[in-house]
Amino acid sequence: MEKEFELNDIVEMKKQHPCGTNRWKIIRMGADIRIKCEGCGHSVMIPRREFARKLKKILSE
Repeated sequence: MEKEFELNDIVEMKKQHPCGTNRWKIIRMGADIRIKCEGCGHSVMIPRREFARKLKKILSE
């Protein structure tokens, strides 16, 4: 089943960020998805397919 995620959702990924936080905010969507760490503010852009595979759960919408 495809997980439904939208812009500005707070998500939890399978792996924790090195800063110790596991909360990410989706800040850009397209073929690639940019997510921003809620702890340190670092942003990462990853392909949509890889993002869907690494997504653990959606925390808030």
